[in-house]
Amino acid sequence: MLWTVLFALLLILVLQTQMFVCLKELRTRHSTLSLSSSSSRSSSSSSSYNKTQQRLPGAIIIGVRKGGTRALLEMLNLHPDVEVAKAEVHYFNVEEHYRRGLDWYRSQMPLTSSGQLTLEKTPGYFASPQVPERVWNMNPAVRLLLIVRDPAVRLISDYTQVLHNRLTRHKPYQPLEELLLHNGQIDPGYKALQRSLYYHHLTQWLDVFPKKQIHVVDGDALIRDPFPELRKAERFLKLSPRINPDNFYYNTTKGFYCLLSDGHDKCLDESKGRPHAPLSAQALRKLCRYFEKPNKMFFEMIGRSFSWC
Repeated sequence: MLWTVLFALLLILVLQTQMFVCLKELRTRHSTLSLSSSSSRSSSSSSSYNKTQQRLPGAIIIGVRKGGTRALLEMLNLHPDVEVAKAEVHYFNVEEHYRRGLDWYRSQMPLTSSGQLTLEKTPGYFASPQVPERVWNMNPAVRLLLIVRDPAVRLISDYTQVLHNRLTRHKPYQPLEELLLHNGQIDPGYKALQRSLYYHHLTQWLDVFPKKQIHVVDGDALIRDPFPELRKAERFLKLSPRINPDNFYYNTTKGFYCLLSDGHDKCLDESKGRPHAPLSAQALRKLCRYFEKPNKMFFEMIGRSFSWC
């Protein structure tokens, strides 16, 4: 009888020892699997974070036409955290494009990582009344850049581009003065003139967006000395200060600044700096007088002024 009891106690002890070993192995396996799963999730998350893809823009250069939008885009593209759409998309102001939807718009954007800013520019957006609400519906937090220059100079540059395009296609075009003046007075119906009424178009944007989301760039200053204007744009876009004065050099042949990045230089194409079409001194004076009141209204809206005309 005693031996039976001792044998039973020994058997129970052996079984408890084996159970303890099994439980320990199960805990170890569970811990290893959890660590592996966590590592896999972390790796997947990191991979997803660093993955490049086409994203909707976080900032848009909305205008103005012939105000220096291409120069501003190329200069901001010097920043390592900025990727730009290479062509004007005209998504919000061309009905055929807008009907294609946001997936089409996104497909026009460059590849970026999640930490980069996607930037596009279409100067036709600024003067198109339907665009502000469409942009808001796309992203109410989008940042907007508006580059302006002397409205009289902008008008003449606008005309010069249209004239060049028509002459290239061997089509006739009226002299600027004939389009600008009617019975000796400024014709308010001239389209190029209407595009220079900055206050009118900005009103439509401020009806939708708060002023803090619209940054005005001095286009004339950008031509004279690019760096200060770009530093302001960096701050507005919440970018680290990575663009430097060394990124620019003055090209005496072209008459404007060119860009330097990673040992490579880049100048804007030959359409920039094209000689302006002639306009008589008398017509220019009338044009400047016409812009006096609209300019004053624009200055009051943005809280700063420029030396125009």
